[in-house]
Parts: sequence; structure tokens; C-alpha cells
Amino acid sequence: MIKPTLISVMLFACFMFSVLRSVATGNGQSGSAPDTVRLARFGVKANSFENAAPVIVKAIGFCKSKKNLVLSLPGGRIDIWPKGAFKKELYISNSTENDTLSKVKNIAFLLEGIKDMTIDGNGTLVVLHGKMESFVFLNCTDVVLKNISFDYERPTMSELKITSVSGNEVKTEIHPDTRFAIEKGKISFFGEGWKSNAYHTISCDPATGVMKYSSFRPFLESQATQTGCREVTFKGDFSKLELRTGNVLTIRDPYRDNSGALISLSKNIRLENVKMHYMHGLGIVSQFSENISLLKVEVAPRSESGRQISAFADCFHFSGCKGKILIDSCFTSGSHDDPINVHGTHLQITAIDAAKKITVRFMHHQTYGFEAFFAGDSIAFINPQTLMPVATAQLKSAKLINLREMELELNGLLPENAKTGQCIENLTWTPEVIIRNSRFERTNTRGLLITTCKKVLIENNTFFRTGMFPILIADDASNWFESGAVTDVTIQNNTFEDCGYNSGSGAINISPENHELVMDNMVHRNIRILNNTFKVFDGAVLSARSVENLEFTGNQIICSHFLKTENKSAAISLTACKKVRIEKNNFDQAELPEIDAIKMTKKDLKSDLKINFNK
Repeated sequence: MIKPTLISVMLFACFMFSVLRSVATGNGQSGSAPDTVRLARFGVKANSFENAAPVIVKAIGFCKSKKNLVLSLPGGRIDIWPKGAFKKELYISNSTENDTLSKVKNIAFLLEGIKDMTIDGNGTLVVLHGKMESFVFLNCTDVVLKNISFDYERPTMSELKITSVSGNEVKTEIHPDTRFAIEKGKISFFGEGWKSNAYHTISCDPATGVMKYSSFRPFLESQATQTGCREVTFKGDFSKLELRTGNVLTIRDPYRDNSGALISLSKNIRLENVKMHYMHGLGIVSQFSENISLLKVEVAPRSESGRQISAFADCFHFSGCKGKILIDSCFTSGSHDDPINVHGTHLQITAIDAAKKITVRFMHHQTYGFEAFFAGDSIAFINPQTLMPVATAQLKSAKLINLREMELELNGLLPENAKTGQCIENLTWTPEVIIRNSRFERTNTRGLLITTCKKVLIENNTFFRTGMFPILIADDASNWFESGAVTDVTIQNNTFEDCGYNSGSGAINISPENHELVMDNMVHRNIRILNNTFKVFDGAVLSARSVENLEFTGNQIICSHFLKTENKSAAISLTACKKVRIEKNNFDQAELPEIDAIKMTKKDLKSDLKINFNK
């Protein structure tokens, strides 16, 4: 009998370890390639309609202590309910109501403290039940999410198609995904664990993609009768509503208790070939994270669903991020609010104590509860009336002292002109932004909201019938408190088609909310609008306020006749701007349009168009 040697025993042990490991990972190969953890080996069954939540929690728990992994989904459809899913208390920018209700979220995929991991959906459709976050990445680094789709079994958006309008009678067809009840002649909407208590309504014309604010009040005050399987007839006074056969009323309770997904305190996150067919709440929110890439990310209903709306509010929302935000080859269609919003947050100084420590407060009721400053950050003291910085400093320490307030301590002396009532802007957490090769359509609001002091490039995109301004550059310290001033923006080679039907203008709008103009100090600087195509129905293409170094050249402006309008406003409207150049643009009108310039002189503006200087 041959006795085993020590070496052979060790080799056999290594082999068995490899085999056992491969049972869980499904990949027994060695080397630097990432190991693959397959959800199917943990018990997730595609197209079973079983609750996959407990198994996903178990699988991610297995992955948590490891690096360089691929979590592989089985393809097909998997369903996730809140029962057995991840739970986490989260305070999310622009998405946390000011009340005492629980802020604990139900989460389909929670990665916390994970490094070097990819979730590969392999074409899986993840169907959520109840109100859930699709995915949450907290304190993660180098994470990729790809080849996956998310939808809701019962979206928190209800949809009714107008099939007939006759006097005081309106017939509707309720979408199959909309659950409703009629009690004592009154209709109500409900879902999996929720019921609508308010009815924010937007009317959508599927043929044209036009979305307009509407009201559901006349329907709630009328007599509702179910006259067919999904047919409901309403009898009442609808004289104040514009109702057209074929239009779809889209209705949601506007209470923000969720977001579609959250990326927080994370770095180097990439979403690729991800489809969000419905999101409850604010959409994909990235807050205080660095380097976020969205590549071929789609926010739109599944074509076979017949639904109009894909997002309860914004699609992609970035609050207090830094590094680079890259949005490339993306598509949004059917959002109840802006497709993209990039901003920081102004916190207001409420107290300065004897030790020169500063107490600052979140001012908007939907944004609070998270750290907005960190030790070492550079900050600016902002006059909320002028939006001009009055001083800068660096933080020695920063801590959240309650859900609404932070305490800041400076390196060095407190600036002499610092005082309560001013706002603090975080200059460190501001991102470079690139948005290119994407299409934005079917929304009743704006297209892009951009406020960051780093470089911005918006190129080769299509903005199709956004209800309001296709691009808005704002900055305010009195309303949403979304900061800050831009310093380097290029908008080039884009197509803007029939935008602004809800705002009365299809213009790019540069509109800081500075209530006091400082004539020698502009809020925004260095904005170039070059070689774009504007297809407009009212002739307006640009409005700007308080901008220094503004260029509008090489653009093509085409009259589309999409809507009849009596608007006689100027093609370009300027207020208190300087160093402006508007030249070499091609207008397809018989008469060249005009520029209205308010609080400006000839030295502030160079143009080959007629200029009307108004006081």
C-alpha cells in the first residue's frame, strides 16, 4: 500500500477547497479573473413568480467580505417583495418628507461597503412589489450594474385613457396595471400596501408626446360608475378641463417617501445597459458620490406595457457629487419631472457661537438628514439675495447634530463679514458633467437642470417636446436651495425640437434666482451655445440673466409651426449680462429676429442682429 505524501495531501486539500468554492460561485477557474456568484445556486428561480428577496439577501451577504466578484442573475423574470428584503433607514436629497413617519426603505439590492463587484443581470427583468428601492449602493467603490431591467407589478402611477367626452359625461378606460375601487360613486386608486391620498395629474397625448398639467378634482367630485371590465364612466362638471379623446390622465400621490435607487458616499460607480421601466419617487439619486457613469441607461415604460409614465419625478438626480458625471447614450421618456438635475445644496447659517462655530440648517422640507459637509471641504459664504460669494474658508470639522442641522468648524479665523442668514455652499463636492449622445422626451417639465462650478459639456443630444425649457441653469438660495454658479459650460451640436409649450418659450434658460443684481459681478460665467439646431414654434431660443462671457454662435433656428402662438417676444432675451457675443446664426425667417437687452449697454453685447435696449 502506497502511503500519501504530505505534498499529495496538500494538493488534494487545495483541489477540494476549489471544488467546494465553485459550488457557490459556479466558477472553479483560478487566476485574476473575477469569480462569479450565481443567484440560481442560492435558489433564485427565473419565471417562478416566487419572492426572491430572502435569497438575494443571502447571496449578497456571501459576497460582502470578498472582492473582484460578479453576481450573476439567471435571466428571465424574478419578483421581489418587501417581505424578507433589505431594510435600511435612508435620508435622500429632494426625496424625504418632513414628518415623523418611518424613513426605512425596502431595497431589492443593497450593497454596503462593497468593493470591486459587478451585478450582471444577463437580461433579467426584476419586478418589484409594493414601494421599493431598486438598488442602493452605500460606501461602495468600483461597482458595476449592467444588463438588467426593473419594473413594478403595480406602479404607483395610475393611468386612465379618455375614450369619450360628451357634455357632463366622460368615459375612461383604466389601464390594466392600475388598481381601483368605486365606493358610493367615488373612485380611488390603490396598490400593494398603499392607497392614493392625493391626485397630482398630468395629461399625456400619446400621439404627440405632449404632456400638460391637469386636475383630477372634477373626477373625484363626479359620480363614477363601472360600465365595463375596465371602463369607468364619470358624470359631473368637466367644463374647466381640457379633455380630448385618446389622451391619458396620469395620476400619482406626490408624497415623496422613496427614490427609484440610491448611490451614496460611493466612488467609481457605473450603470450600463440598465432599464428602469418605472421608478417610485425621485428616480436614480446619486448624493455625495464620486465618478458616476450612466451608459445606455433607459428610463421608459416597457413597450408591451402600454403605459405612458416611467418615473414618478426626475430620472437621474445628482446632489452634492464630485469627480466626473458621465451620461452617454441614454434615453428618457415618460417622467413626471426633469430627466436630469445636477446641483449642490445651500445650507443657511442659523447661529455663530462664541467659539466661532457655525450652525447651518437644511432649508427645503424634502432635503435633510444626511451629511452635506466633511472635514477638509472648501466652502463659500453666499449672500442669498445676490447669490454672490462674500468669503471662502476650509472646514476643520463637520458633524450632523440633528436631522436638520450641521455644526461646522473652520480652519483659521471666521471671516469678518460672515453672519447668520447667509448660506454655505460646498465647493469641494461639485462635479464635472458630460451629457452626450442621449435623447430626452415625453416630460411636462424641463430637460436638464445644471448647476455646478466645474466644467460642463452637453453635446449631440436630442430634446424632443420637453414641456418647459430643455436646459435650465438656475442657482437659488431661497426656494429649493439648489446651488451653485456655473463657470464653464459648452452646449453644442444638440437638437431642440418643439420644447417649452408649458413655459411659453422653447429657449435655453439661464435664470439664477438672484433677487438683487450686482451689475459688475455676474452669477454665471463662460457659457457657450454653439452649432445647435433649434426647431421652435414661437421663435424664442435663449433667455439669460446675470451672465458674463456668453456666446451664441453657429446655431440653426427653424420655425416648426408645431403650435399656433401669439407670442411676439424676442428670439433672445438678456438681462444684466456682459461680454455677450451673438453672431453667425442662421434663422429661416424672412425678417431677422431681434434681441431684447435689459440693464445693458452697447459695450456689453456684440451681435449682427437688431438690439432693443430697454431700461
